[in-house]
Amino acid sequence: MADKKISELTAASTLTGTEIVPLVQSSTTKRTTIKDINNHIITVSKTVLAGESVDLDSSTYENALMIKLTWSGATGTATYTLPDATSSNSTNRVLRFITDSTFSSATRVDLTPASGQNLDGSTSAYEINKAYEGIAVWSDGSEWFIIQKKA
Repeated sequence: MADKKISELTAASTLTGTEIVPLVQSSTTKRTTIKDINNHIITVSKTVLAGESVDLDSSTYENALMIKLTWSGATGTATYTLPDATSSNSTNRVLRFITDSTFSSATRVDLTPASGQNLDGSTSAYEINKAYEGIAVWSDGSEWFIIQKKA
């Protein structure tokens, strides 16, 4: 099969998730399955404090896809700034945020686009202030879009 172009290969049947997929990492060929790739969500749990500012463009969050938020301490507002939508790490990236039972209307996270950028066409923050609230945002390489909300 190594002597065929990709366009000459037989079309695949419906994938089940158990098919072996070759990967090359640092000049070493490895293998995984579609199921392993499909079910790989990197979760970060974050304790939120009133008055805190968090830059989600930092290396701490560069591979995060799901951020679980837990409120701690006094009521108030925290500001979380989305990564630069134009960076190669953000293009086609989906970030999900979910709160637990510790959130209330008196505790909130302002999810803010980076300076000069937009979230759903606006420079304004999206307010997360309910228990078990969820939001998913996606970057097209120029701005962030809200693609799903749960409240």
